[in-house]
Amino acid sequence: MRERILLEEVHDYLRDVLIYDTITRKDDTHLSFDDVRRGISRFMPGLPDDRASVIYYYLERNLQGYGPIDPLMHDRFIEDISCNGYTSPVFIYHAEYGSIPTSIRFTAHELNRYVLKLSQKADRQVSISSPLLDAPLPDGSRAQITYTDVISSKGSTFTIRRFKSDPMTPVDLIRYGTYDPEILAYIWLAVENRKSMIIVGGTASGKTSTMNAISYFIPLTAKIVSLEDTREIQLPHKNWLPTKTRETSAPSGKGDIDLFSLLRASLRQRPEYIIVGEVRGPEAQTLFQAMNTGHTTYSTLHAGSVDESINRLVNPPINVPKAMFGALDLMVVQLLQYQEGRAVRRCLSLNEISVDNAANIQSHDLYRWNPRSDAFERNYHRSRVLDSIAYSQGWSRAEVEEQLSLRAHTLSLMARKKIVLSDQVSGIFHLMKKSTRFPGNEEADDAAS
Repeated sequence: MRERILLEEVHDYLRDVLIYDTITRKDDTHLSFDDVRRGISRFMPGLPDDRASVIYYYLERNLQGYGPIDPLMHDRFIEDISCNGYTSPVFIYHAEYGSIPTSIRFTAHELNRYVLKLSQKADRQVSISSPLLDAPLPDGSRAQITYTDVISSKGSTFTIRRFKSDPMTPVDLIRYGTYDPEILAYIWLAVENRKSMIIVGGTASGKTSTMNAISYFIPLTAKIVSLEDTREIQLPHKNWLPTKTRETSAPSGKGDIDLFSLLRASLRQRPEYIIVGEVRGPEAQTLFQAMNTGHTTYSTLHAGSVDESINRLVNPPINVPKAMFGALDLMVVQLLQYQEGRAVRRCLSLNEISVDNAANIQSHDLYRWNPRSDAFERNYHRSRVLDSIAYSQGWSRAEVEEQLSLRAHTLSLMARKKIVLSDQVSGIFHLMKKSTRFPGNEEADDAAS
């Protein structure tokens, strides 16, 4: 009990010191053990170092970390952290085991204080007059907050979508079973030859992670512009311009920069590839206009199937003209489901998109996942996308198949050797791209060695 009181006393003292330091020094105001020792000496001189270390841990966690959930914010397997009110425990979404309740609970007063702290970390403000907040945190994670019982009858709530510091690569997709080497070989060839694609799926199906992974197939020297609400895309490319939206706290919305504005601006920057985190409004029309003017674009969309995606895009409020779908080459459908109690993500299908003379949008399954065998099945003999690539490269049909086989072999080898680090993966893809002659499996083996 005495140490709990000491913790509160030192906490209040050091909080004032840190606030002063932040105002007077704009540089690093990291809490050091010496700072804590000085604070402890004011209230309990002679406290042993081992007990002082415990006080230091809690002070650093509470003052500069994320309080009770700080350990969760450092677990790379945790994707989401949420609290649905003071009557509920904090829940996590684990990458392998799905939703799990924790032993962390807040009282109503503690939860109100905590969401205020989260909003301050996001450099934003939440109040009874403005009780809803969606904002990025300093580490890149995104917080969605409601304050008091104005919105939720359970009181304040928060959900944090974690930012992954290690970007997903194509090799990770194979190792997790989300894709197989043959499908990714097809996508690799399509991306390298500037075919546009939309990745669709439900919430937490891994759409953005997949889009990040397949972007590794983009040539290293290509000009890329990415547009997101929250920075999630991480690429090794030097000629990459990452941008994100801005939402101000002004009631009028003056100063806001949305995806539509960013997308229009990006078209003036001569990008070879445009990556949009997610389309859900008027920016979708601009995205399709970009496709129809020769820009290669990748984006994600919330939907459960190709038909649902097309219905969302062609109907209000998005209203993309059907004729514009002729510039969209591929659509990937991804899903999240549970197998024997474990959460798994799978590519449900890879689809080719086309528009007939009557402006009807058509899709054709190239690959489809078989849930019985947990395997992917090829469903095509000829592909419009591959025919287009063969024509532009001057390849025969046999050479196209050889290119697919080479890429699938390389990806399989990388997965077996667990080559997953970003620089290693991009380096191998760059070596494959630089090959001036038609490579064979020996060169692929050398590149992956």
